[in-house]
Amino acid sequence: MKKIALTVGLTMALSGVALATPQDDLRAAVEYNRPVLVQKYVAQGVDPNLNTREGTPLLVDALKDKNIEVAEALIRAKNLDFERTNAAGENALMMAAYQGLLPMVKLMVETYEVEVNKTGWTALHYAATNGHDDVVKYLLDHAAYIDAESPNATTPLMMAAMNGHITTVKLLLDEGADMNLRNQQKMDVIDFAKRYHQDEIAAGLESRRRKLAAQSGQPAPAAKPAAPEAPTPMAAPKPAPQPAAAPSGNRDAIGTPTDALFNSNGSSRVAPGELRGN
Repeated sequence: MKKIALTVGLTMALSGVALATPQDDLRAAVEYNRPVLVQKYVAQGVDPNLNTREGTPLLVDALKDKNIEVAEALIRAKNLDFERTNAAGENALMMAAYQGLLPMVKLMVETYEVEVNKTGWTALHYAATNGHDDVVKYLLDHAAYIDAESPNATTPLMMAAMNGHITTVKLLLDEGADMNLRNQQKMDVIDFAKRYHQDEIAAGLESRRRKLAAQSGQPAPAAKPAAPEAPTPMAAPKPAPQPAAAPSGNRDAIGTPTDALFNSNGSSRVAPGELRGN
């Protein structure tokens, strides 16, 4: 009986091997972070636009896991569709921005001319959400719409404030982000900061608003309580750091008074008019 059982087991195992396809091999290579095998399979003509078994495009999945060499092998594959999204509507550029993978962002934008703007959540929203100032600056320098609106009109500035990224808020303001915009819940950036207990950011924004109002000769708006709700772009966003801490590589915030951080420096950025309202 044992001999029969062993024979049946071997037969089933061999059948499983026989049923494996090149597509399965590529999925496994991506899943187990094997860049040499990924290069081999795509060179043999396996479609790089495959999804994982869970339905996520292979490139989006590799970037989510920060498997850089695998991601680069897929990016350089022929006929790759960069606009494919996962179930949450996140494409490869958005995921690279969310993870702070500036070299991958540069490769996609500069070599493959991936579009930085899109309707709804954008790569800029995702970079701002995690406080990746280098990616934020790069996207803005490559024509990202600074006041891009999510499906409920939330902007990158609101996301940065909500998650406590004080230098990202300053960067966006200095580049010309509009702090007076409101989303569909009538929340502006100060509401976001207050709602998520980012008190230092809220104080700095209110100080900036008063100064701008004084410069324009308009009365300063009265402070008001925050609205109760605010969305997040990811199903499970990373925990926000303490608001007083500067993200890595952004030491200008350390030891600097909040009031100085949010003073207007007079800079502005012209946003594509055709994108407003998305």
